[in-house]
Amino acid sequence: IAHRLGLIPIRYTPDGSVKGGDCNQAFLSHRECVCYDRCPRCSVEFELDVNFDKVNQTRPDQERGLALTVTSKDLVCSNLLVSPAHFLNEEEQDRSHDEGISIVKLGPGQHLKLKAIARMGISKEHAKWCPVAVATYRFWPIITINEEACNMLTLEQKQELVDACPDRILELDEITGNLVAVENAYEMATFTEDLKMTQNAMKKRPEDDDFVTVEHSTDKFVFSVETTGAMDAEEIVMSALKVLKDRLNYLAAEVEKLKD
Repeated sequence: IAHRLGLIPIRYTPDGSVKGGDCNQAFLSHRECVCYDRCPRCSVEFELDVNFDKVNQTRPDQERGLALTVTSKDLVCSNLLVSPAHFLNEEEQDRSHDEGISIVKLGPGQHLKLKAIARMGISKEHAKWCPVAVATYRFWPIITINEEACNMLTLEQKQELVDACPDRILELDEITGNLVAVENAYEMATFTEDLKMTQNAMKKRPEDDDFVTVEHSTDKFVFSVETTGAMDAEEIVMSALKVLKDRLNYLAAEVEKLKD
């Protein structure tokens, strides 16, 4: 049960906001706080009290013979701005059969009552404080269609180019019959060699220009962040940039001291 509780992401929602935000201004890290053990400045307290027999009296008749799932919804926090992140998004909430993150199942005669302390920390110390589940980046694609060269192709050859790309970044315009990039091509392009190989087979001479080129942008990339639910992705990126800015300013100040 303690392990399950430790995996539940905690969400801080600033007053007047609906987004999960950075709690750095509202709380101190437990290692920086001057209190002896814990205090409201560096921690919050959760209480959970679920009695199967009491709850079962209010359940529908068809559910009274089933085990009762205790979830993160049953956790009550001492701070109104802090709560468990029950779901990552509304879509996940709609698909779920439970009201929150499952903790344990109770049967007749069983009763779970506890108090839990959540402290503020950083993921450098432990992964449980990391609000990011997955962070990836990839190059922004530059898709160039050589209209002059494509005009020399038949419709069958153009369709072959469309089918050759596994990312499906190309399509034929229904009116003109020209090759065009699909609406979300920049999100799907993964720079595969299939399109290149098909074009080479169609060329009359190896040195001829490509019909379609997909190149990496040198000044733009796609950055994807998937959160645990503790913070919104936008808030994570902005908070990370703020931390980076503060550290660079600190470094610049220290370098100036060395010059003096």
